[in-house]
Amino acid sequence: MPVATAVDAHAQRTANCAQAVLRGFQQMLGVSDERIAAAAAHGGGRAPEGFCGALHSALELVDSPEDKAAIRAEFERQAGAATCREVRAQRKLSCPDCVRLAAELVLERKSVN
Repeated sequence: MPVATAVDAHAQRTANCAQAVLRGFQQMLGVSDERIAAAAAHGGGRAPEGFCGALHSALELVDSPEDKAAIRAEFERQAGAATCREVRAQRKLSCPDCVRLAAELVLERKSVN
């Protein structure tokens, strides 16, 4: 359900990539509306270090350094990069695909723990 919710939020243009991932986990992890609203500043390559906004939000949703490293490594493997600019240049994944992947990776880590 979190993955579908994230993808739907992005597809319906009610959320940018960073917000969509957070919205996907709003109920499951208790993500506040305020946190989602604040993530508006992290879409379109504006996340810290130029990260993909979906990846940035995914990393914010997990706590352990191991989970963060695993998510980042798998995202980079599939997308070809971690920054928005590089992901777009690689053309391996679209923005909706990045939202789906980021949400799937969070769900996987949350299910493992």
